Amino acid sequence: MKDFGEITLGELVDGTVANFPDNDALVYPDRGLRYSYKEFREVCNKFAKGLLGLQVKRGDHVAIWATSVPEWAVAQFGSPRAGAVLVTVNTSYKSFELEYLLKQSDATTLIMIEGTKSSDFKSIIYELCPELHNCNPGELVSERLPLLKNVIMIGKSKYPGMFTWDDVIKLGEAVPDETLAACMAAVAPDDVAIMIYTSGTTGFPKGVMLTHHNIIANANSHVECLNLSSADRVCIAVPFAHCFGCVGSNISCVVAGSAMVVVEVFNPARVLKAVEQERCTVLNGVPTMFIVELELLEKEKYDLSSLRTGIVAGASCSTEVMEKIVKNMNMREVIVAYGQTEASPCITSTRINDPLELRVSTVGRALPGVEVKIFDPETKKELSPGRQGEICVRGYNVMKGYYKMPEATVAAIDNEGWLHTGDLGVMDENGYCRITCRIKEIIIRGGDNIYPREIEKFIATHPLVKDVQVVGIPSLKYGEEVAAFIQPKDGITLTQEEVRNFCEGKIARIKIPKYIAFVDNYPVTSSGKVQKFKLQEMAIEMFALQEVPMPVTTCIL
Repeated sequence: MKDFGEITLGELVDGTVANFPDNDALVYPDRGLRYSYKEFREVCNKFAKGLLGLQVKRGDHVAIWATSVPEWAVAQFGSPRAGAVLVTVNTSYKSFELEYLLKQSDATTLIMIEGTKSSDFKSIIYELCPELHNCNPGELVSERLPLLKNVIMIGKSKYPGMFTWDDVIKLGEAVPDETLAACMAAVAPDDVAIMIYTSGTTGFPKGVMLTHHNIIANANSHVECLNLSSADRVCIAVPFAHCFGCVGSNISCVVAGSAMVVVEVFNPARVLKAVEQERCTVLNGVPTMFIVELELLEKEKYDLSSLRTGIVAGASCSTEVMEKIVKNMNMREVIVAYGQTEASPCITSTRINDPLELRVSTVGRALPGVEVKIFDPETKKELSPGRQGEICVRGYNVMKGYYKMPEATVAAIDNEGWLHTGDLGVMDENGYCRITCRIKEIIIRGGDNIYPREIEKFIATHPLVKDVQVVGIPSLKYGEEVAAFIQPKDGITLTQEEVRNFCEGKIARIKIPKYIAFVDNYPVTSSGKVQKFKLQEMAIEMFALQEVPMPVTTCIL
């Protein structure tokens, strides 16, 4: 096989099949589904041919809106075999967010499930594209989404205007093997493989374009840091729609020839049962997941003796929790990672042999082949060890750019190739980094990145709202919660319930403010800029949160 930086996802799967054809590739304990790597490649090929049967061309964008079902993994590794770019859709999205993403991404195809316990996806897509009711599958002409032609519903049920998954596989049967091989051969490592949307502080979500090179090389770094091998079995309960799931977990497994043991929707009992039943050696998750798993372990017994390591990322993790993970879950080699989607996603990581103190007080050191420096945010000059500045990264993992947003790309990546993370930190003389604060006004709730500006722009569309400011305030359970300070229009009285009802079904539930306060004015600087740190202080006092510490060290993946 070529170097990991010189291959495509299709070649990666082929190489793993050549080395470990009979190893478990994809396992769903709850479904009784188990594919070897040889079998997994076969189902990926069938789906890739199905896309070609739909006339999907190289570079076309195929969006997927689903929980971590088996078809998600097949689409992830099957789409690039056809030369398509997979666009991930967060399952918490509602109509407002979905319409924006599908339109901005130029998606021609949408793969989806019927919905989740909290959201009816089917109703949302029919609301956005009522034309589906009266068209044949593949012939959608949508007023609101003019480029969207194909909607594929996962499952056996047939709906007007939509293909079933089996319909697509059937279409692929007429596509010759030679046609698929030619499509695969045309794909280059520097082509975009996946596009993941991440919001910004100044506007709507941006499509982060990650190449085959970006994500395969980054996954290989995870393999090195965790010392993964073909003997490992990785329990994956983090969503595939996040970089932590689809790169830090799925692709890492394929690089190493490890088994992907998947829990579709996070549930602590199902996770621990999967570890016990499948003898998993690796468990990835955000601190909130581990906290509820540890709570369950205090009540029920599970055999976790097979566990060895895993990645804790997505938010800060206390010393107490990390010690319990090591002791109670047998994860003696657990590591902490830091990154962001724009960096494919991992930037720094501790190592399995690092002392526990380092694995709690820092987010580790740069991955192999990645440069990390601390720059003065004002002068843009590199700072010496121990001085606080902006964490910047350069290397193979830096994204290709934001889709159709050249100005935002230039603002994020300077002319010397440094990606500016927006996080403030300190690096010691050994290269270990500690996150101290954030330049960006990002809220991290239970591992989910939430951007105040996006919520502000939506709430501002309420006809009775004059202005709104959103901040993150501390939460013992989730790290942070969303708080909104709203100025109603003159003479108008608004209630918290009215604001939440306005948000319901339009923006993701995690973005709907838990705390709402109505104010006449905001604390501002002499130049008129709102002082959000003072709003945070006000919220902490108003909602009696003085005893809850504000998270500082964050591990954003």
